[in-house]
Amino acid sequence: MPSTEANTVEDTQLGLTDDEINLLRYHQTQANSSSSRAASRASSQGRLLIDGPSLAALARHLDRLMHQIQQRIEYLSEQSAVVTMQQYDHAGNLVDNADAEIARFQGIMAQIDELELDFDRIAHIRDIVRQYRQRVENLERELESSSSSRHEHHSHRHSHSHRHEGGSSGRRHRH
Repeated sequence: MPSTEANTVEDTQLGLTDDEINLLRYHQTQANSSSSRAASRASSQGRLLIDGPSLAALARHLDRLMHQIQQRIEYLSEQSAVVTMQQYDHAGNLVDNADAEIARFQGIMAQIDELELDFDRIAHIRDIVRQYRQRVENLERELESSSSSRHEHHSHRHSHSHRHEGGSSGRRHRH
């Protein structure tokens, strides 16, 4: 045992945090699980085996672990970039869609404004037409009633001199 003790150092003397010490112990056991019972025993006693083969096995294990972690970081970074781009595209599409919908809404509102203005104009024109129509109908009624009352009145008075007036009235209308 003294030779094992001489080839070890207390892991608490390495300047590591408690979490780092726990990781070192775990990975020392993982790295040396098949190669050395001494490394496992040292790890369980809170010591780091510092002989060449044990340190080489631990270094290889830690290199592999760091490589795996680096690959995972790269993968997650790529995924993060993909998600960011998708969100950016989605947000861009939302903005584009919102801009398009706002423009469409403004177009619809402009059309409604134009139609309301046309409606008011047409209603005004319709009211004027109704007024003129009413005037024309009133004038026609007045003419009919005055014409029929004149005709009755005129035909009784001038029944035999109708020919002479026809010639003179024709001259009046030519002017």
